[in-house]
Amino acid sequence: MSNPAELIITRTFDAPRELVFRVCTEAEHLKMWWGPKGWDMHVAKLELTPGGMFLYSQSANGQTMWGKFVYREIAAPEKLVFTNSFSDAEGNTVRAPFSATWPLEILNTWSLEEQDGRTIVTMHGTPLDATEEELQTFDSAKDMLQQGFKGTFSQLEEYLATLV
Repeated sequence: MSNPAELIITRTFDAPRELVFRVCTEAEHLKMWWGPKGWDMHVAKLELTPGGMFLYSQSANGQTMWGKFVYREIAAPEKLVFTNSFSDAEGNTVRAPFSATWPLEILNTWSLEEQDGRTIVTMHGTPLDATEEELQTFDSAKDMLQQGFKGTFSQLEEYLATLV
């Protein structure tokens, strides 16, 4: 039985696992595909170590949003575990600009499995230490999240095609 507060997305990329892992963990690559289509991405810092932070901003139409990952587990090239949240420019966790009831942190586990030279990425996202109201907000946004990640992973797919 699936957890109603868990988002699971699986996508297959036509690239070897080591490359997909690098593109998901190195600043020069992340800035080329992470985030909504049409937004400019800026990487403020990336420390790929347990407890390290990926701090970034995204800008479009005069609006800038900050976000961060805090890495919990890095098992190259098969697994990444990190919390994801909105932040300010200093990396302090803040509420999402679009909802006062969005969970402060989402725990993400990304598994990368290589099969016949292709990579299957499975992402599990679950609100961390969320209130019942935050869990309901997250659950009601799953369709929007699916569409958002579809677009982001399409950008990843297009970017990977330029590298293989």
